[in-house]
Amino acid sequence: MRDPDGLIARAGIRGDPDRDQHFLVDDRVLDRLPTYLTEIDADTSHLLEIGGGTGVLTDRLLAVGDEVTVVERDPDLAAFLREEFADEIAAGNLTVIEGDALEIDLPDFTASVSNLPYGVSSEIAFRLFPEGKPLVLMFQQEFAERMVAESGTSEYGRLSVSSQHYADIELVESIPKEAFSPPPAVQSAVIRAVPREPDYEVDDEEFFLRFVKALFTQRRKTIRNAIRNTAHISGLAEPEAVVDAADEDVLQKRAGAMAPAEFAALAQLAWEVGEPDDH
Repeated sequence: MRDPDGLIARAGIRGDPDRDQHFLVDDRVLDRLPTYLTEIDADTSHLLEIGGGTGVLTDRLLAVGDEVTVVERDPDLAAFLREEFADEIAAGNLTVIEGDALEIDLPDFTASVSNLPYGVSSEIAFRLFPEGKPLVLMFQQEFAERMVAESGTSEYGRLSVSSQHYADIELVESIPKEAFSPPPAVQSAVIRAVPREPDYEVDDEEFFLRFVKALFTQRRKTIRNAIRNTAHISGLAEPEAVVDAADEDVLQKRAGAMAPAEFAALAQLAWEVGEPDDH
């Protein structure tokens, strides 16, 4: 395996907190990341990495994947990756794409292991989730804890419901600041997402996610008032019809106490009687 500090030195670059660049340099952490895929027997024939940086994780992924595609938005780093891994590229094992992971067409991939740029980690995660592939992703610790939180806890929110709609998610490792160069201001954590169908049905996924977002903007209000107060977000033309049709015990709850399946049932009711627009 290539030495992380050696890669940074050859790249002639330093991490820049202002540009959300913190390079993972702890060999032990880097070695563990791919194992979170292999221990569930995930298909590693084509691995996707978002934010390749200096290639420290890329190097590890090449050892377990038949093919690796790296997306790197920094032109200098993308050029370095093409130079450093010229042999792997020539052999057809590695493809380096220079571009923004939120804008480019993603390749077909079987799984992703990525140390995401924290500033856009949420947007990238929700681009990857609908692909229905196993994911090992690094986030800020607080973000990861919210992603895996259960209803009734203080961390539970829109992120929890939306993430768990797509996959079984577990926080597999917390990573100290010192594992990075330069150290970020916050601790990090790794989640593993194993895709599965939810144990409920919704006719319109986009509306369901929008409805969840709307109700959590009023998390301290009862569901009754949250439905009424957020029609401009949910797009409901007839929020009062939803209130009239919903069970009283649901209407008295608050969003933080609603399990994902309860949100789904209420969203389905809202879809049927609330006359939502077609955002």
